[in-house]
Amino acid sequence: MNTAQNMYDLDLYEAEEVLANLGQEITFLVTGDMGQGKSSLLDMLSERFPNHIPVYFDATNKDLGDMALPDLNSADNGFVRFVPNEEMGLHHNKPVLVMIDEYGKANPSVKNALNLFMYERKMGGYKLHPDSIVFATTNKSGEGVGDILQPHQYNRITEITLRKLNHMDWIEWGLNKGNIDHLFLAWVKDNPQLFSPWESVKDPEENQYIYHPKAVGRKHFFTPRSGEKASRILQKRAHLSDVQLTAALIGTIGQRGAKDLMSFIRLADKLPTLQSIKDDPKNALVPDTASAKVMVVYRTLASLEKDWLNNWMDYLVRLDSETQGLFANNVASPKYSKQAMVMTNKKFTDWAMANNYMFAADKV
Repeated sequence: MNTAQNMYDLDLYEAEEVLANLGQEITFLVTGDMGQGKSSLLDMLSERFPNHIPVYFDATNKDLGDMALPDLNSADNGFVRFVPNEEMGLHHNKPVLVMIDEYGKANPSVKNALNLFMYERKMGGYKLHPDSIVFATTNKSGEGVGDILQPHQYNRITEITLRKLNHMDWIEWGLNKGNIDHLFLAWVKDNPQLFSPWESVKDPEENQYIYHPKAVGRKHFFTPRSGEKASRILQKRAHLSDVQLTAALIGTIGQRGAKDLMSFIRLADKLPTLQSIKDDPKNALVPDTASAKVMVVYRTLASLEKDWLNNWMDYLVRLDSETQGLFANNVASPKYSKQAMVMTNKKFTDWAMANNYMFAADKV
């Protein structure tokens, strides 16, 4: 059941809308779970505001001297002007997008300096361009990872909270924005427990995939951030031995996740090639397992082009209704970048009219 607090938590796209429309006048603090992808908001806003200069400021490894230094050559009547670090973006004469990452982990003196910068959009005698957008990110304080803010600090900024992602949220993002490997997307779909909140797990051994403050020695685990890194590793798997690939994955998403994932991707050898679907869709191999069929769908969604869309539709009807429903619901998402191409295809529209019930057949 939703509480008054989490009813108004936002997803990344909703947070982007808030920052895009209000961020020029109000400084926001974006609070969310560790590794949830808060940092990706800078990339999302950069796409939306191509004429703004993106500025990333990592507050965790800064001290007060990194914020500004006195310009001793500027002494006038006994006063010295302070010159801000160019990382703050104040030296640009154009609008900037400033993200202050891990604000809650900054040491107290840096937080105090950042408070003034975020509230007044200036430091020393330098002021940001009026069209600039400034926001900060921090983890939820209950995670026990050092994010602590005082009431007066909260009062200077406006906080929005990101809602906990579920596996389908992340798959949708990975398919349309994140360039996530199709095998990894299929593995995530098979393992919704990757997105379980640790608060819901009494014994950390019940879910060995995720962070838990009581899991002694568990250094690596799945988060949306580590998942994105694991996907990049998978995309280079042709250059690695199984041992090398497994070692890299263990150091990214942990031992349990890495070993499960390695078993899962061995199914890739049983997939039909895209070329076989293009050349002979009515006779191309149909995988035996549900997981392998999911891999085929996500691979197709990512690479589908107009010149072989008809061939894909001929192949799709050979799959079971649940797998067809998975394809249908991904196409129906307004975030799917190739939606217009698919939905204006006659074979697709004919199929959709005959099978409209499938657009609710695979929601989880």
